[in-house]
Amino acid sequence: MKKITILDIIKMKAEGQKIPVLTAYDYPTAKVLDEAGIPLILVGDSAGMVFAGYKNTLSVTMDEMRYHTKAVAKGSKNALIVTDMPFLSYQVSIEEAKKNAGLLVREGAEAVKLEGGLIMADTINAIVDMDIPVMGHIGLTPQSVHRMGGYRVQGREKKQRKKLLNDARAVERAGVFCVVLEGMPTDLAKEITETISVPTIGIGAGPYCDGQVLVIHDVLGLYDDVQPKFIKRYANLKESISTAVNEYIDDVKKGRFPGREHSF
Repeated sequence: MKKITILDIIKMKAEGQKIPVLTAYDYPTAKVLDEAGIPLILVGDSAGMVFAGYKNTLSVTMDEMRYHTKAVAKGSKNALIVTDMPFLSYQVSIEEAKKNAGLLVREGAEAVKLEGGLIMADTINAIVDMDIPVMGHIGLTPQSVHRMGGYRVQGREKKQRKKLLNDARAVERAGVFCVVLEGMPTDLAKEITETISVPTIGIGAGPYCDGQVLVIHDVLGLYDDVQPKFIKRYANLKESISTAVNEYIDDVKKGRFPGREHSF
């Protein structure tokens, strides 16, 4: 497999190829995803929730995102690596945003992702002008959870719908190479996908986006306490891990491990 670049992702939309995206936060997961052929790995600030146990993404720091980016970059040879810019790393000022985007690239990111539409257009443009590719993110934006009153589907009302269409056009003009559409009605995501020239990556936005992204922990069934409608579970690793750990505990307690074959 060849190294995937920004141009390859853009070309996939032009050729009608769907774009599969998954998150990774560590070296072994990135290595497995890369070897499986995933074209784009997102080092998501969702790490705060699925990796560190935070209640939302707002507590995630730049230091944490730099750490996860460095680990993922070491595990991936071919996939394009995109890293989320965490809360407060780009909202305070454009200069701060440029500096923090650069720090993530230093750790191995090949593009950064930030949330927001028209209001973030100037920031996106400034980062793109540094020759750092940017992935946009509109709709349900987790860093705006308090303003939205929770993780609610966006764009159901006419006014909201118009705003999201304007946001999509604004981030496209600002120079994003693709944009995540999260938590919006299927018909709206379809309209946005058909309206803008850059690829759309959906999560809870229906089947008409140019690609789809999911959190790897959800795909592998590592959590079963929350199961949003838009998730498809492809494995049940929580059960597999629990079974293996119970067998290990039993082996140690009963003296079956370590055996002669495990000893020097």
